[in-house]
Amino acid sequence: MNVMASLRYGIISACLLSLLAACGPGTEQADVAFVNAKAWTSNDQAPWAETVLVKDNSILYVGAAAGAEPYIGPATRRIDLAGKLLLPGFIDTHVHPIAGGAYANALALDTFGTVDEWVQAIADYALENTDQAIIFGYGFLATTFGPTGPTRQLIDAVVPDKPVLIMDEGFHAAWANSAALQQLHISQDTIDPVPGYSYYKRDENGDASGYLLEGTANMAMDQLNVITEDVVMQGTAKIIDIMNRYGVTAAFDAGTSGDRELVQKVLTGLERDNELSMRIVGSSRPEAAEQAKTAVATAAEWGRTVHGKYYHYNTLKIPADGTVEGRTAAMFEDYQGEPGNSGETVFSEQQLTEMVTGAAALDMDVHIHAIGERTVHEALDAIEAARQAVPGTGSRFTICHIEVVTDQDVPRFAELDVIAQSTPLWASYDTYGEQFVSEDQFNRYWRFKSIKDAGARLTFGSDFPASGAGTLGLSPVVQIEIGHTRQEPGQPDAKIQPRKSERLSVEALVRGFTLDAAYQLRLEDEIGSIETGKKADLIVLDRNIFDIDPYSIHETRVLLTMMDGKVVHEAL
Repeated sequence: MNVMASLRYGIISACLLSLLAACGPGTEQADVAFVNAKAWTSNDQAPWAETVLVKDNSILYVGAAAGAEPYIGPATRRIDLAGKLLLPGFIDTHVHPIAGGAYANALALDTFGTVDEWVQAIADYALENTDQAIIFGYGFLATTFGPTGPTRQLIDAVVPDKPVLIMDEGFHAAWANSAALQQLHISQDTIDPVPGYSYYKRDENGDASGYLLEGTANMAMDQLNVITEDVVMQGTAKIIDIMNRYGVTAAFDAGTSGDRELVQKVLTGLERDNELSMRIVGSSRPEAAEQAKTAVATAAEWGRTVHGKYYHYNTLKIPADGTVEGRTAAMFEDYQGEPGNSGETVFSEQQLTEMVTGAAALDMDVHIHAIGERTVHEALDAIEAARQAVPGTGSRFTICHIEVVTDQDVPRFAELDVIAQSTPLWASYDTYGEQFVSEDQFNRYWRFKSIKDAGARLTFGSDFPASGAGTLGLSPVVQIEIGHTRQEPGQPDAKIQPRKSERLSVEALVRGFTLDAAYQLRLEDEIGSIETGKKADLIVLDRNIFDIDPYSIHETRVLLTMMDGKVVHEAL
C-alpha cells in the first residue's frame, strides 16, 4: 500500500471509528423513534422529553432530539407526534379482567337508568336471545329501587318462562325472577348463609323477594352455570383488547371466581395465541370467614403455580366488607332508615389480623377491600399489628375502595406505609347513596387529596365490571376527569361530590395510574415511567390532558398503545 493509499485508509478508518463511537454503546439502532413528542416521563428528575427511542422491548433513549439522532438508522420507524402527549402506559390497579370476561357479552344495563328502563332492556334482550336458556346480565344500581330493593315480580312481568339473573353494578348482589328462584330451590325454608350480610331479602310473607345479597348472589351464578370456560376465554381476550384501546398496558387482577385451574388455563391460552397484550399481577381471595385459616397458604400456592411471561398471581386479596348501596359495608353508625343495621365485616378482627400477619411473615403483598369506615379502620389496625409482629416484612399493603374514612384514619395510611387505592369514577355525586348515610359520613367520601396530602401513595383503577359504567369504566382518561372535577364527565354545572377540597390535580391522577400504580404491582423498576432501560410500555394521546378544559378530558382518544415494545393498538 502506497503512502497516499495508507493516508486515505487511515482517514476513512478514523471516520468510521468516530461514527461508531457517536452511535453509543454497541452502536444500537432504535426500532421505533417517537419524535417531536411532548413526553411526560413521570420521572421527577427529568419530567419532560421531546424524543423517546425504543429498542426491542425496552426504552433506549429519553431526552432532546439532538442526542437521539445517532441511534436512529434507516430501519428505525420514525413516528412524528407533532407535539402530541406521550405517557407511560396506564396501569389499572384494581380490575377483574378474567371475572369480567365472563360478562363481556352479557346484558349490560345502564347503571344510572330507571327501573322501567332496566325492565324494558331485560325484555328486549330476552326477545333478541331466545336461544339462551338463562338470561344473564349486570349493571343495576340497587339504591334506585329504594329500601325494598329489586323484586322478582318486576322481571316476571316481562320474562316469566325462563330464569333471569342480573348482577348489580358492584357485583355484590343479584336480581332474580321467580323462575330463577325456583331453579335455585329458594323457599321460605332456605337458610341465609350469613344473616345481615349474605342473605335473601324477604317480602312481608317471608318469601324471597328476588334480591340476593353478597354470597347468595355468587352461589346463584354458580348453580345456574351462567359462566363457562369458553365464555371466560373469549370474554377475557375482548376485555384486554378494550383495555389496550384505552391505553392500559398492565393491571392488578383483584380476584376471580377462585378457580385456579381456570385462571391458569385462560392466561396460558392467551399467551400461546399472542393475545395477552397486558401485564397482570393477580390475587387469590378467601370468599367467606371459614376460609380465613387457609387463605395465606392458598395465596402462596397460587404464587407458586399461576405465573407466565406476563402474569403472576402472588397477592392475597381480602374482601373485608360489602357495599354502601347494599347496606353491607361496615360503619360506625346505623344506616339511615335501618335501625340496628350498621353493616357487617366478612371476617372478625382476629381473623383479619391473622391473615395479614401470616402474609407479612411470607413477604406476601396484601390487598384489602374496605368500603365502610369501620372496615377501613379495622384494616389499618390489622396492618399495624402485622408490622409490629413482623417488623422486617417486605410485604406491600393496599386498602382498596376506601369510600368512607374517618378523620383519625386519614394520616394512618402514610404512617403505616399503606397504599390507598380507589376508583375515581365513583367520586361523582352519589345521588342515590346519599340517602343511606349521615351528612357527616357523606362529607367523608373519597378522601383522596387528604390522604395524599398526609403523605400516602394513591393508586387508581376501574374495578371493572363493578365500575357501574360498563366498559367505559375501563378508560383511565374518564376516571382522571372525574377524579379532578368530582362531577359527571363533561358537566361543569353538575353537583360536586363533597368535599370539593378533595379534588386532585391531573398530574396526581396520572401518577396514580402510572408510577405509583407500578409500585403497587411491585413493577416500579420495570414500568410506570419513561426512563432509559425500562420496558417500552407507552401510549400516545390525541391531546394534552394537562393543559385543556378539564371537562373535555374524557373525550381524549388513545392513538397508540405499546406494550413491551410491541404496538398493540394504533389509530394514528
